[in-house]
Amino acid sequence: MPRSNHPRRPRRAGRPPTAPRPADERRDEDGEDFDLERVLAGFARLESAPDGEWRVRQVTTRNAAKDYTCPGCSRTIPPGVAHLVVWADDHLFGEEAGIAERRHWHTHCWRTRRFKYR
Repeated sequence: MPRSNHPRRPRRAGRPPTAPRPADERRDEDGEDFDLERVLAGFARLESAPDGEWRVRQVTTRNAAKDYTCPGCSRTIPPGVAHLVVWADDHLFGEEAGIAERRHWHTHCWRTRRFKYR
């Protein structure tokens, strides 16, 4: 089957088809910028372990802006290193207390941690 050289989307007048879209065209329907990496990184997944329920959120290299100390190895997580933010989902004093006690972990340290039984 021969290739079609016709554009798939309607072209905007005055802009070549290969030119990057202006910032005002990169917004979603609500007028907010859409960044897939930021959207996916913002959601915390729920992990079950023998030591409880944990909320885990990925921090990308672009969003890692400060120094943190990993509780697994007691080493510093420098800015620009992807890591995890973890907090207890089933905290004794509620969700706000769990979020207040969140910790930044190296991804490897979190996966290989030893479980502390409550």
